[in-house]
Amino acid sequence: MSTCHKPQQKDPKPRTAMTFHPKGYYERCDYRTEWKMGYKVLSNVEKLKNSVLRMNSWLLIMRAIVTALVWASAVQLIGIWLIRGPRVFKVWPPCNQLGLHVASELPRLPIPVFPPKRVYKNNGYLMVSCNGGLNQMRAAICDMVAIARYMNVTLIVPELDKNSFWAASEFQDIFDVNHFIRSLRDEVRILKQLPPKLNNRPAYSLPPVSWSNISYYLHQILPLVRKYKVVHLNKTDARVANNGLPLEIQKLRCRVNFHGLRFTSQIEETGRKLVRILREKGPFLVLHLRYEMDMLSFSGCSHGCNSDEVEELNTMRYANPLWKEKDIDSELKRVEGLCPLTPEETALVLVALGIDHNVQIYIAAGEIYGGDKRMEGLKSAFPNVVRKETLLDPSDLRFFPNHSSQMAALDYLVSLESDIFVPTYDGNMAKVVEGHRRFLGFKKTILLNRRLLIDLIDRFTSGSLSWDEFSSIVKEAHADRMGSPKKRVSIVDKPKEEDYFYSNPHECLQLLDEPLRTT
Repeated sequence: MSTCHKPQQKDPKPRTAMTFHPKGYYERCDYRTEWKMGYKVLSNVEKLKNSVLRMNSWLLIMRAIVTALVWASAVQLIGIWLIRGPRVFKVWPPCNQLGLHVASELPRLPIPVFPPKRVYKNNGYLMVSCNGGLNQMRAAICDMVAIARYMNVTLIVPELDKNSFWAASEFQDIFDVNHFIRSLRDEVRILKQLPPKLNNRPAYSLPPVSWSNISYYLHQILPLVRKYKVVHLNKTDARVANNGLPLEIQKLRCRVNFHGLRFTSQIEETGRKLVRILREKGPFLVLHLRYEMDMLSFSGCSHGCNSDEVEELNTMRYANPLWKEKDIDSELKRVEGLCPLTPEETALVLVALGIDHNVQIYIAAGEIYGGDKRMEGLKSAFPNVVRKETLLDPSDLRFFPNHSSQMAALDYLVSLESDIFVPTYDGNMAKVVEGHRRFLGFKKTILLNRRLLIDLIDRFTSGSLSWDEFSSIVKEAHADRMGSPKKRVSIVDKPKEEDYFYSNPHECLQLLDEPLRTT
């Protein structure tokens, strides 16, 4: 609306601004007032627009801050899980001790958050060739990482044994090599191969002394690394002592074993599938039944075999140049408890221990010597005997034929997740799995006293011991041999007779209500 000052005389005819009046008067309109009012309106609109823009900007800033905080918290939580998460398993009692059977399977690991690289002056390069079966090599890899860290050298990814009876795989066929390198990079630098400039440089090769302490590597091996730049350790079995090492070294051995060595995704997925199939049918026991042809031949144990089988086992042992002991008294070794139990002896012991006849028994082993006929007694007592080959489709195992180490890796994963683990011989797998199950919360592992059992079995079969007496003694003798917490037995100057570090790494097993225990 315009504000115009009109003459006193009224004019019925409407007029527009600045129109000529008949009497000579012009209408006077004040446009400045209109502009002021319009400007105020426009100013208010502009202020409102600016206020909205400022509010949107603050909202965007707050959203960015909240998003950043959420992501930072997620990263921190994942990091805490990787560092502290395993302690939950170490302190929480296993389901079988609570009387519960939870349908679980191998947990899917969280997205890894790798630690920053450790910066140190590199003294040279360490190459290692592992020997033996999968679990002997596993322990050796842990030892060599700790040694490389202590000497401040660069470790080349270990070479696995392809010449022994048991192994025929590369490192990357068994373990996740990238995870191995990255997860340990805050301790030691690990490379897949030597730098090109050193490819043509000859490495100084030697087997380190067995059961050596850190001072041996500091004063004997490190000077060689500094001198030759590349040193190759061509034997790695039991080359580091069980006891008398710095606590940091012992904990690093554990870290490599429980966190750094992860199987390939293919092995992990197949292992999870096996556990899922078993869990769907209830609790299960893993029986590490070392009654295989190679083990019987290597150990010289032939109890229960016919003459043709004994001859076959002896021929195999004498033909293998890597097996040094040839002339072996089988019965003497058996009564001393140095032979794996037979399937028949194992069935007697499991029944005497009160194992449920309907429980699933997963056989973690290769082909049993004597085949189905030799397994008749065990299957009669426990009809739900299964193997990976019977649980999985052939297509699931198509990637693993003729790769005994990969098949052993599957058995390792299932053994970790079982309600009960029972090894019939104290080989490397039995020992390493025992230690790993302790780390996972002292899961039930029945450690058979074979020397006592052989005496009891012979007395029972001869009729000098009743079943009730036999069962009672077996249960009483194994009441404290279930994988419960205990200190590792150390025997000075007799490392072969003392407890193996990897079967009971008590430096790494801290209970909620106990301080860290040392030897």
